[in-house]
Amino acid sequence: MSDASPDEAAPSIDELHSLTAGSEPDRRWRDLVHPPAYENPTPPPRYNLVVLGGGTAGLVSAIGASVLGARVALVERALLGGDCLNFGCVPSKALIRAATAAYEARSIAELGVRVAGVDVDFARVMERVRAARAEVAPHDAAKQVASFGVDVFFGDGRFVSRDVIEVEGKRLRFRKAILATGGRPAVPSIPGLAQAGFLTNETVFSLTTLPRRLAVLGGGPVGCELAQAFARLGAEVTLVQRGPRLLPREDEDASQLLVDQFRRERMDVRLQTQIARVERSGMSSVLVLDAGGGRIEIDAILVATGREPSLRGLGIEAAEIAVNEQGVIVDPHLRTTNRRVLAAGDVASQYKFTHAADALARLALQNALFFGRKKAGSLVIPWCTYTDPEIAHVGITTREAARMGGVATHTLALDLVDRAIVESDRRGFARVHVDARGRILGATLVSRHAGELISEVVLAMTSGLRLTDVGRAVVPYPTRSEVWKRLADEHARTRLTPPLRGILARWFDLVR
Repeated sequence: MSDASPDEAAPSIDELHSLTAGSEPDRRWRDLVHPPAYENPTPPPRYNLVVLGGGTAGLVSAIGASVLGARVALVERALLGGDCLNFGCVPSKALIRAATAAYEARSIAELGVRVAGVDVDFARVMERVRAARAEVAPHDAAKQVASFGVDVFFGDGRFVSRDVIEVEGKRLRFRKAILATGGRPAVPSIPGLAQAGFLTNETVFSLTTLPRRLAVLGGGPVGCELAQAFARLGAEVTLVQRGPRLLPREDEDASQLLVDQFRRERMDVRLQTQIARVERSGMSSVLVLDAGGGRIEIDAILVATGREPSLRGLGIEAAEIAVNEQGVIVDPHLRTTNRRVLAAGDVASQYKFTHAADALARLALQNALFFGRKKAGSLVIPWCTYTDPEIAHVGITTREAARMGGVATHTLALDLVDRAIVESDRRGFARVHVDARGRILGATLVSRHAGELISEVVLAMTSGLRLTDVGRAVVPYPTRSEVWKRLADEHARTRLTPPLRGILARWFDLVR
């Protein structure tokens, strides 16, 4: 876990409420997900289910259980909706939309369309980002959750025994509980960083002025998405990554393609670079690099070096729940070492995505209420990094396929797909891995709208379909989804072995 203090890594509810305090969209957002005059209900003697954490996993499990007829309580420390609504998916994609529009306006001359100039009003961009968040917030609002019959409690919830959670002086006794407190930004131990000040995804969307020179620490999905977005909005961005490549979970050529794209956009990408310390220099800061790597003067720092589970202050020991550096230890059925308590979402999963939290919460809910034995390992979980181009993936990687043996890998460049050609956006490729029976084991897609297009493969994998089954589907022309059909055709050709060709040739000689 990070060496940062709790205050550095996790803003208090008062700090969260103070961000852009004069903004009408922000007031509307906060009033929905943490009403200022809210009074916690009086708990009954016992709940069927108590959910600790009001992010995606917590909301899905609490509402789902209540709809089924269970007596349910949901406890949230700060803001309902979790990281996704408040500081993650929703505001970041709104920001990326504005950044993409600015970039396309600057580069549209290739299509024969001339634009006199592009003027980015950053304050207006951020106002729209926060307005979009406020517009989505009613889905996760306290009033909305309570309308399903859930008792919503705000405050610092903590276990006081194996079957009791205390919040704001009230004790919630439960038959089963789901721990879904999510994660928070992990802050690296760099001398001088705290003194210089830094942004995380929990504070960056409160900016109203564009930093002229922005350093982004971390080359994972959050770092890459926000680095490109801020660069396209006009900031001079330096992306610092300790490892040898960006997005280390992806195939190497996908990572390299993104590096090349960033450098074409004049971003300064520093790989295998470590920061020795941060110094203040007037109104600016200076990153002093290790091993004589020089100095980088910047105006703001965005820390995106990963996430850590939110476990502090939860009374884990009182509940006899085992944890490690990765979070809560769970078995394949998402049960903790306290069999009354299950865990779902970022606090207990290697897949730290909203859609994974949703899927795991549904599984945990079934296992908690109905003595279920569903296993998390049975889920097919994709992911997507929303850079331009997007990088989507599901299943095994190229490196894993090579280690397994007996796996066929097919790759098709996007410049062979008609829709990519006519759109003048040929960047990327599609790749699929299949076993000897033609079943899909994994896929990677680097393309515009890859996050949408990967779903076809996810459905096939979930349903146990073969690549040839995907190829039989008739898709509209011209679309980028044709790429899967093209890969299916390529796989079918590899099955046409020389002996089979010989048999077919003799057959055609006979019938000619």
